[in-house]
Amino acid sequence: MRRLLFTSSVVAFGFALGCQNQSAEAFGGGVQDGLKVFISVDMEGIAGVTDGSHVSSSGPDYQYFRELTTLEANAAVEGAVAAGATEIVVRDGHGAKTNIIPDLLHEKAKLLRGVTDRPENMMLGLDESFDAVIFIGYHAKGGTEQGILAHTSSGNVVDLSVNGVSLPEAGYNAQMAGLLGVPVVLVAGDNWICEQASELFGDVTTVETKVGMGTAALGLHPNVAREKIRTATTEALADPGRYELFRLEPPYHMVLKVRREKPLFPGAEKTGEGEFSFTSPDFLAVMDAFNAMK
Repeated sequence: MRRLLFTSSVVAFGFALGCQNQSAEAFGGGVQDGLKVFISVDMEGIAGVTDGSHVSSSGPDYQYFRELTTLEANAAVEGAVAAGATEIVVRDGHGAKTNIIPDLLHEKAKLLRGVTDRPENMMLGLDESFDAVIFIGYHAKGGTEQGILAHTSSGNVVDLSVNGVSLPEAGYNAQMAGLLGVPVVLVAGDNWICEQASELFGDVTTVETKVGMGTAALGLHPNVAREKIRTATTEALADPGRYELFRLEPPYHMVLKVRREKPLFPGAEKTGEGEFSFTSPDFLAVMDAFNAMK
């Protein structure tokens, strides 16, 4: 696990700062010409975000946190450019997918925004031609007791598991990337999603923007978080091929637990109170079932 930029201690309520302003060469790799990078951006894990109103378009401070989200995405773009990326796609992945401010986004990036009914959702636009995936502003899965704004796509979801593996949003998004042969090289968000991503993906670079304490969080200054993301991105992209793909094997057996039941998806079964299962050899079909019943 490459948690190179800082580790957290809830007991100490402090951060141990790591290396900054280092090039890809400084980490033992060279600038990678022609890299194509996909950056999926959520909001709950952005440095400074602690309340649902911060990530809701009706919230009084939403415009401010939109800007912080855009600037944190820019840090990853800047790190990718420093690593030699020549094509960068930023997927606005939160809510209505219209959070990132287009004219504040780095000019080297293309922005994919807007909702979709396709199962790829936060990963829409990714294909086999990309070299690496980066997650910015991600959060812990539903049921994470101390996770700040922890949920799995919907507050209605208690847990989502596939083939017995409980998955956060980062998990099923990484699965879609893995099926296309593209590794997740960096995850940025609170300490709990960093921990969950490391458990799932193994050797992945993580950047902890804050320590989740339930409804509160101890966070880095946004400028510090962005510098750490910038440095970590350059390091991670020095050799993206060293990261393993996250890929569960078919058939995919999903078990979904929810607080309020929704209509049964075709082919799904009710296996208990607030619990449903669905099995398919096609992971995107599983995601369709999840999205319909979540």
